[in-house]
Order: sequence, then C-alpha cells, then structure tokens
Amino acid sequence: VCEHHHLWYQVVRHAMRPVLAGFPATFISMFFTGSLLIEVMFSLNGLGLLGYEATVSRDYPVMFGTLYIFTLIGLLLNILSDISYTLVDPRIDFEGR
Repeated sequence: VCEHHHLWYQVVRHAMRPVLAGFPATFISMFFTGSLLIEVMFSLNGLGLLGYEATVSRDYPVMFGTLYIFTLIGLLLNILSDISYTLVDPRIDFEGR
C-alpha cells in the first residue's frame, strides 16, 4: 500500500466528516451576509440589494420572495452536503432506521 493511498483513504476521509458537517451553515451565512454587504456598499444590482431595499421600503412581497430564494439555495446546499457526507463515509446511511 503506497503512502498516498493510505493518506487519502484512511486519514483524509475521516478528517472530512466534521468539515462537511459544518460547511453548509458556514458557507450559507458567509455567502448571504457577504452578498448583502457588498451589494449595499457598492450599489451592485443583486438579490442582497433587492432584499435590503425591499426591507427598507416595506415591500413585503419582494422581501418574502428574496427570503424564499435564499432559503431555497440554503436547502439545496444542505442536500448537497448530505449527499457528499454519504460519499465520503459510506457507513452513513440516511435510509436505514
């Protein structure tokens, strides 16, 4: 068994479990907060600025629409994280009870 094979299959796979478990929450919060701050500061057109302006002007349908899109993106990232979690560690099985 070569050293590279041993390092990848024994060490890195087990070290990736905590990273994959905490990655979606960290990425989603950084992505949405960064989007909002950068778009408001530099007046770039995007969902962050749209949501901010809707909140300031109390435009509830637009505010809930941007919230819905951000929530949908967050849920999709969580699903991708769960799928990658099962690929990294095959012992994890979400179907078995």
